[in-house]
Amino acid sequence: METVVSNTAAKNTVQDFLPLEGTDHVEFYVGNAKQAAHFYKTAFGFQSLAYAGPETGVKDRASYAVRQNKLTFVFTTPLRSQNVLADHIYKHGDAVKILALKVNDAADAWKQTTIRGAKSYLEPYTLTDEQGEVILSGIHTYGETVHLFVERKNYTGIFMPGYREWKSNYNPPSTGLLYVDHCVGNVGWNQMNPWVKFYEDVMGFRNILTFDDTDISTEYSALMSKVMSNGNGFVKFPINEPAEGKKKSQVEEYLDYYDGEGCQHVALATADIVQTVTDLQNRGVEFLKIPSSYYDDLVERVGHIDEDMQPLKELGILVDRDEEGYLLQIFSKPVEDRPTLFFEIIQRKGAKSFGKGNFKALFEAIEREQELRGNL
Repeated sequence: METVVSNTAAKNTVQDFLPLEGTDHVEFYVGNAKQAAHFYKTAFGFQSLAYAGPETGVKDRASYAVRQNKLTFVFTTPLRSQNVLADHIYKHGDAVKILALKVNDAADAWKQTTIRGAKSYLEPYTLTDEQGEVILSGIHTYGETVHLFVERKNYTGIFMPGYREWKSNYNPPSTGLLYVDHCVGNVGWNQMNPWVKFYEDVMGFRNILTFDDTDISTEYSALMSKVMSNGNGFVKFPINEPAEGKKKSQVEEYLDYYDGEGCQHVALATADIVQTVTDLQNRGVEFLKIPSSYYDDLVERVGHIDEDMQPLKELGILVDRDEEGYLLQIFSKPVEDRPTLFFEIIQRKGAKSFGKGNFKALFEAIEREQELRGNL
């Protein structure tokens, strides 16, 4: 009995060396931050929050932060060529660069991860202004993606030092998006397990779900995925890699057009997916189309759901159930000209899984888009 207790205690200790309080923000490197911020305000319902640039003492870039409930996106563009920001955009297009995680101690987060093998991106660094201090540190992960650790417990300002409040007369209503549910990374052939090990060893995550090519496959293509979660479940990072198929998988297409590994999509939570998706579609956000036959046997597959079937069918919302409840989800088309980054809208009604029962319908919808692009 003593051995069992001590093993459990040791396991908990391992999981808790990097306590995370959730996603602090997601930063995108983009070709035109002013226009990108306007798009996400217009299409997704974000509000103006903060700005950094030459007027605030930042000479090499301009950054616009927008917020909706607990979601904060930052769009950053370089002001000149021949620097790491410009190189990143040239290679990858507009892309997620930083998945920033909120912590209580950014210096310790950096120490705990780097001693376990993480490559440092930013040693602990303190930003200060009259509202207090924000401490940042960071590590590299797959491709050129970065995890920034953000400690803001001693800060009362609008976003962080170096930014000023961004006031705008144009602030469209919210679409009901609440927070980041999960962020999915696409990695190269045979790289899923090495990155799973990275998240286990370096960040104390655990593999909570695994999907192989028998779960995620169609007639033509396949992929494999493992879902990594931190101890409290506030941060979840599924990792995808290609699998052999008759034709090119969506992960292969992403890797080709992104020119490397990177963040494939960000899943955004809502408490009313029908209203949120209706608003998003009315604002011009395009979603993958699902055949109406998907809904013919939906009740038989997932059991009783609270929602009316007709709005789900009209909007193309998918439903899946696990042991703890069900979820509703829908996936946007890529939001840029390259077929890379897209968004998932998800409402969880007890379910903690990721829609395994929807994979076939979803991936066939993606393949129809690939075929139109000539990339299948």
